[in-house]
Order: sequence, then C-alpha cells, then structure tokens
Amino acid sequence: MIRSGLKRHLRRGKGGGGHGPLALIPMIDMLTILVVYLLVHAADMEMLPNSKNISIPQSISEQKPREATVITVTRDMLYVNGAAIVSVADLGATDTQVSEPLRAALDQQAAGLLPGSEAHREVTVMAEKSLPYAVLRKIVASSSAAEYTKVSLAVVEREQTYNGQAGA
Repeated sequence: MIRSGLKRHLRRGKGGGGHGPLALIPMIDMLTILVVYLLVHAADMEMLPNSKNISIPQSISEQKPREATVITVTRDMLYVNGAAIVSVADLGATDTQVSEPLRAALDQQAAGLLPGSEAHREVTVMAEKSLPYAVLRKIVASSSAAEYTKVSLAVVEREQTYNGQAGA
C-alpha cells in the first residue's frame, strides 16, 4: 500500500519532496537594490574621527559637519589631524595668546590646500568638555593667526526633548 502511494506521487511529479524550483534571479535583483540603497545613504553622513578618551559636549543642531582640518584636544595632548603637536599643560602654561607649535602645524596643513582657497580654510576643534576656556581661546587665536577663517567646535548630536524644559 505504501509503495503504491509513493509510485503515484512520482508519476504525478510530486516526488523528491522539494518545495519547487528556487527563483534566484528575483532574489539577486532585490539584494542588488538593497546594496545600492545602502551605499547611497551611507555616503550622506560626514563623520569626524572620534577618540574614545574625549567627552564631547552635546548639541541639538541638525547641521552636518564639513570637511576640515581637525584639532583634537584630549586631557593631556593636542593633535592636528592625528599628529601630536603640544601638550595641554604646555599650552596652558604659556603667556602668549598664540601657540607657535599649533600655528606652525596649521600652516603646514594649509600648505597642502589648493592655491586661491585661503578664504575657505576651515578647522574643527574636538575638545574635551572639561577643557579650560583659556586653552580653548589660545587654540582659536592660533587658528586665526594661521589664517583659518572658520573655526567650528565639534559636539555630539542629541535628540531634542519636547517636555518643555529649556536646555534639557
């Protein structure tokens, strides 16, 4: 009895116990569309290099950062595009408003820019939020002395809270 049922299934084309032919072409098309979508939308964001030992202030601004020279200030060292320049203790100990090592490093970074782009020099400062204001002022003054026209402070974007509290 069992053999006759199996023979009948084989005659009607239901043998083999499969789920029918697997359609690979539509699946490949969907994966291609997904990859293209992800590539297009991944290129939308500009990411600043983030160091784990820096606690950056938060902001609710929706403006995206532009590509610029990045000054990273940790608790003990100042970096320009990842290269160590001067310690924060040495920077805070000087009496002058302009730090010469920082200005020289910024001038060296500006040397790689195209001629005629002096009006579009930008610098982004990623500083520890506990950094003293006097040190931050020296960084901004040194950037200005190196003829960088736009100085931006990097902040972490946070979600807005709509509970009616100002500055939440």
